[in-house]
Amino acid sequence: MTRPVTSHHPPAVKEWRLSLYLSEHDPDTTARIVLDTGDNVLESHAEARRSPDDHDVPEIGDELAAGRALIAMGRLLVRAANGDMRALGAAGEESPVPLWLPRE
Repeated sequence: MTRPVTSHHPPAVKEWRLSLYLSEHDPDTTARIVLDTGDNVLESHAEARRSPDDHDVPEIGDELAAGRALIAMGRLLVRAANGDMRALGAAGEESPVPLWLPRE
């Protein structure tokens, strides 16, 4: 018969603060993300550019730029974890799987 594993330590709860800044200079939208983990601060950037033939819908530029910056932030976090693992002697990933196409 198996029994549930009991821990003598309460679960760790952490709060990371992420700030997302968007700026528009038609036809470009730029997103900047700052992630404060309490131990480190990481920053990512990305852009979206509206084609002259497209409708002027600022929300779309915001979504694209923010989404691309979040993907870039994810890549930074994976790279940081790989570096930390290698520093501790673990193999880590040689080249993380890309989370986005080369054109972000």
